[in-house]
Amino acid sequence: MHAMHITESRKDVMMSLQKGDAAPEFTMPTENSGQTTLADYAGKFLVLYFYPKDNTPGCTVEAKDFSALKSDFAKAGAEILGVSRDSVKKHENFIAKQDLTISLGADLEGKVTEDYGVWVEKKMYGKTYMGIQRATFLISPDGKIAEIWPKVKVKGHAQEVLETTQSLKS
Repeated sequence: MHAMHITESRKDVMMSLQKGDAAPEFTMPTENSGQTTLADYAGKFLVLYFYPKDNTPGCTVEAKDFSALKSDFAKAGAEILGVSRDSVKKHENFIAKQDLTISLGADLEGKVTEDYGVWVEKKMYGKTYMGIQRATFLISPDGKIAEIWPKVKVKGHAQEVLETTQSLKS
């Protein structure tokens, strides 16, 4: 019941997060029993991308595209973290099955997706439900939001984020 209240009261958070705002803090488990926090990325760019579900077609393409460009992102001073509400075990399976090289955060309680405003009402086949809106936040080395892609179309997205990161680095 409490979670529903939070969802309702935070419906417009993403629209209220703007370029230049401090990125909301987070702590969540990652694959291989790790934990990650926003502070872990201080001094680097962080591509924080939110996706609905492991091992689904669009999410697989997006994760593979970011994995393929990981070394280019590293050269631009950026790390990549994908986030969904899937468990660490599901993330580990997704990484192994798809040969991913990026890290995945498990937002089990939904706090991170709520804080970034990507837990939204969705509609499919006439049904309404709550789910993750595919969105990407580029966080600058000083912890501020440098760019936001609020409704991501997968094709070409990782390349566009890379080009934006490269342009900001120079």
